[in-house]
Amino acid sequence: MRFTLNIWRQQGPNEQGRFVTYEARDVSPGMSFLEMLDSVNQGLIASGEEPVAFEQDCREGICGSCSLVINGIPHGPDRGITTCQLYMRRFSDRAVITIEPWRARAFPIIKDLVVDRRALDRIMQAGGYVSVNTGGAVDGNVLLIGKDRAETAMDAASCIGCGACVAACKNASAMLFVAAKVSHLALLPQGKPERTRRVSVMLEAMDQEGFGSCGNQSECEAVCPKNISVRFIAMLNREYLRAGVVESGLPAEPESPHAEST
Repeated sequence: MRFTLNIWRQQGPNEQGRFVTYEARDVSPGMSFLEMLDSVNQGLIASGEEPVAFEQDCREGICGSCSLVINGIPHGPDRGITTCQLYMRRFSDRAVITIEPWRARAFPIIKDLVVDRRALDRIMQAGGYVSVNTGGAVDGNVLLIGKDRAETAMDAASCIGCGACVAACKNASAMLFVAAKVSHLALLPQGKPERTRRVSVMLEAMDQEGFGSCGNQSECEAVCPKNISVRFIAMLNREYLRAGVVESGLPAEPESPHAEST
């Protein structure tokens, strides 16, 4: 297979970027997208040119660092996968492929296709943690957590913080990321001590980092490699309203231990 690649090249955050066209030849349909880029880079190095900088680590769909916008879609045309899980058989032979970095003010470009995503780390540092000293592992039935609640919490916890939701949103919002992190901990007993403070400080940190507001168009869910639902954004909004009630001194409605999140 053979492809024409329009790749964004930018030497640094303060440099002018531009698209540069390359040819990818003798590409096997079984190659992953990153393996195809490796092949292109080997050719550039052999010809004395500077290789294309892109980020990658596990190449197993776990870390989410392979953050590329491919033909306008974060992580590429397939749903529920990261870029490293995208294979070249997904494209037609001799197709033209445009490859860009995440586009968001909160994700400044470091070089070429690599962006600085530490803004997400700073949001987590603001409140995405628990202070409970849980000690050693205990029997599974010590903490009584309903099956539906536990599974919903784990659905939220599957977020890998890749930033695809930000790249897809027209407002570059991180609401799905924050919603997943807040909802995960709010649903579990270990997250209760910081529950009221967590949602407020994480949303404040999101605003301070320069992320936009939710566009309510579900683009984030469509490109999330872990298929995290936008219903967690609704849960985030309820948590924020609850925090406002608690902080106002009014009694919050007691939560049933068997309540299910919807």
